[in-house]
Amino acid sequence: MNQELNEKGRLLKNAAAQLAALSDRARRDALLRVAEHLEKRQTQIMAANQEDLRLGEANGISKALLDRMALSPERIAGIAEGLRQVAQLPDVLGRVQQSWQRPNGLQIERVSVPLGVIGMIYEARPNVTVDAAGLCLKTGNAVLLRGGTAVARSNQVLVNLMQEALGETEVPASAVQLLTSPDREAVKEMLKLNQYLDVVIPRGGGGLIQMVVREATVPVIETGVGVCHTYIDRAADPEMAIRIAVNAKTNRPSVCNAMETLLVHRSWAESHLTKLADVLREKGVEIRGCAVTRHLLDGLDIAEATEDDWAAEYLDLILSVKVVEDLPEALAHIARYGTKHSEAIVTEDKAAAEAFLSNVDAAAAYHNASTRFTDGFEFGFGAEIGISTQKLHARGPMGLEALTSYKYKIRGSGQIKGS
Repeated sequence: MNQELNEKGRLLKNAAAQLAALSDRARRDALLRVAEHLEKRQTQIMAANQEDLRLGEANGISKALLDRMALSPERIAGIAEGLRQVAQLPDVLGRVQQSWQRPNGLQIERVSVPLGVIGMIYEARPNVTVDAAGLCLKTGNAVLLRGGTAVARSNQVLVNLMQEALGETEVPASAVQLLTSPDREAVKEMLKLNQYLDVVIPRGGGGLIQMVVREATVPVIETGVGVCHTYIDRAADPEMAIRIAVNAKTNRPSVCNAMETLLVHRSWAESHLTKLADVLREKGVEIRGCAVTRHLLDGLDIAEATEDDWAAEYLDLILSVKVVEDLPEALAHIARYGTKHSEAIVTEDKAAAEAFLSNVDAAAAYHNASTRFTDGFEFGFGAEIGISTQKLHARGPMGLEALTSYKYKIRGSGQIKGS
């Protein structure tokens, strides 16, 4: 086994046991201390980040990715404020979820507990280093972080500062660890660290997520890839439909809850698709369409949508458009190409809306609202470690409760089980 992983795994396992015994006040105070350290040591953080950006630019990293990598005094202040908000959220540990008494007198409670040791694998966003650590500590979990190598210096400084701050609190400094090895084999070993890790959460592009799912023997909470659809029904209000579709595509096209494919009922398309296309194109959106779409938008030079387009997570100002005959055809298209992330219907027909909400297979299903709301803050969770697209343990935006499990506490008075 990789020596670094073995050493840090042991530290994390011990730290998790200590964390589980601490009060919410102790964990809250630790997060507040970390926030203070981040703000006081901005110069140190910025120096490391500037070196990452310099090397990234020299290596040809795109401007969009460099922007995601970049830290600034304002962004650092935002990260610190995020920690303070998480610190003040209600405690989710030790809560009695259910309780009952059996006929034999046994008293049974189901009580929330931490998951234990969480492995986080993510790409070039140093803010995730602090965000993930903060959410894990708030919920009594230790965390092993493995961020993108493009921001290795930023991540190392951030983790060093967090450990330094934790050393001044009741929370063990060893509860936050960073896998520093650049070797990809070390990442694969991390995914098989069953003796130390209780769960792995990947956060990033489809390639990263699928690699983790493929290689891991540690349980995985699969997050993120979003081929999200908006279906404009025949009974959709035109102004509302245009407003929602434009927002879902253009508000922030590089995120997983942005719309990638627009499905439009033929009758609505025949009356309103041209206007919608004009607004989208004014926003810089490139449209790729089915044969009917291209016919209705004749003269706009719309490219033909291919099989690859229907399955694409563009994360860009590109949109596939398909005209459908009815709701069942829209649902069938989503079932074939969707990633069970976020799907929306725009309609004034309540029966159609309920049929869509009940039958679409997605973590978040919307009626008359943009898919851009699939987010922990927007759902009122206060924070989010990712968006789960699977069905076991957690689904949709994962707030604090998603980072907990439960155990049963059984209190008796001498009961034994007969043969």
